[in-house]
Amino acid sequence: MARPNIVFVLIDDLGWRDLGCYGSTFYETPNLDRLAREGMRFTNAYASCPVCSPTRASILTGKYPARVGVTQFIGGRAEGLLKDVPYLHYLPLEETSLATALRNQGYQTWHVGKWHLGDEDFYPERHGFDVNRAGCSWGHPPTYFSPYGNPRLEDGPPGEYLTDRLTNEAIALIRHRGEKPFYLNFWHYAVHTPIQAPKDLIEKYRRKAAMLKIDQVPAFLEGEYFPVAHKAQKKVTRRLLQSDPAYAAMIENLDTNIGRLLQTLQDEGIAENTIVVFTSDNGGLSTAEGAPTCNLPLAEGKGWMYEGGNRVCQLMRWPKGIPAGTQCHVPVTSTDYYATFLEACGAPSMPAQHCDGVSLMPLFRGERSLPREAIFWHYPHYSNQGDTPASAMLSADGRWKLIEYFEDSSIELYDLVNDLSETRDLSEAQPERAREMLAVLKAWQRSVLAKIPEFNPGYPGPRRVPRIPNNAHV
Repeated sequence: MARPNIVFVLIDDLGWRDLGCYGSTFYETPNLDRLAREGMRFTNAYASCPVCSPTRASILTGKYPARVGVTQFIGGRAEGLLKDVPYLHYLPLEETSLATALRNQGYQTWHVGKWHLGDEDFYPERHGFDVNRAGCSWGHPPTYFSPYGNPRLEDGPPGEYLTDRLTNEAIALIRHRGEKPFYLNFWHYAVHTPIQAPKDLIEKYRRKAAMLKIDQVPAFLEGEYFPVAHKAQKKVTRRLLQSDPAYAAMIENLDTNIGRLLQTLQDEGIAENTIVVFTSDNGGLSTAEGAPTCNLPLAEGKGWMYEGGNRVCQLMRWPKGIPAGTQCHVPVTSTDYYATFLEACGAPSMPAQHCDGVSLMPLFRGERSLPREAIFWHYPHYSNQGDTPASAMLSADGRWKLIEYFEDSSIELYDLVNDLSETRDLSEAQPERAREMLAVLKAWQRSVLAKIPEFNPGYPGPRRVPRIPNNAHV
């Protein structure tokens, strides 16, 4: 079989339940729902970190963020009861990126959209990409409407919408691709803040919210004070339902543009042997910065170690390699794409670097497990959304999850099969399991040289408080 093209669509801050095929009844995503029917929908897919830059680094290296050294969104810094942990503000050039590995296999390599992995010395073109459209140091655009002021994207006509423009750039690359297979790293800025969308779509969802009468339902619940110095006087505010018209409009526009991209693959006659991946860099933004979406029944959202922060949607379509209309319940994570794409393109061996991920190819053949002990997270920073520094692990079967919080050295244990919302901490009821998992987590931390935060003497502000269970929100 000819080597497949690869289209990797990464959305910024899209929640696990933000698509119709994942249960949303307010947002409309017909093109992505069709993509799910035509390929494989993953129910237990995870980002490598609850914030963006670390996940992006893990995708491009196949390594956990703690091993790479990029553990916080680049530019982020915060302190509370614990000091901030130092981290790399760039993706090291010494890493053999996924783009470099694929280019060594004869692929064209294109990046379109958000980068956020360092300044100009570390832009996509320094990491194996032949083309870079709009990839720069930005964590989010100052505006979604032209003029954009992006150093790697010319401004369009006044009022042009960024998601439309980026899709135009991706489509043009596909249409003028030449003979070699290609890897398109299509990383949208949407649906990150600022929450901006075409006015007609916003008005559509205002009418829909009124028709459903959800505009009359309280959308937010004010909670505890933030446990971080720069927001110590503010309270965590949780969104209780999906009802924001502007956010819904952003998602519909995104879905429309994904539809345009998929239609281009069809029109060019290359859809059958193109791997299309659609996923998010972390969970939906639900507890701060306007909290535009809600991840219920998952606990919390972006910036948190609970399921709402790390569990993401993941769709994969490859007509020549993935059976249509299938669901996969095996836990997978961001580090797995590296090995998957290299195996799919027939690479004879991995590059000379460690890879924490495993290939997903066995799942495409119907196997129901992957050869690993567990999935791990390490986010030793205060988030902007309310959580405190923590590490976590998930058992290979996806049932047992352990979280270690560094402020008070506490642990929490959850049975996700019977308690998806993480409302019942079982660490005291099952102490032996908790101890065994903590020992595995600690061993992993040592193996990746994970940095552990130190105490901040004299910090007078608020500390971590027990989370309000999700079932108390509704």
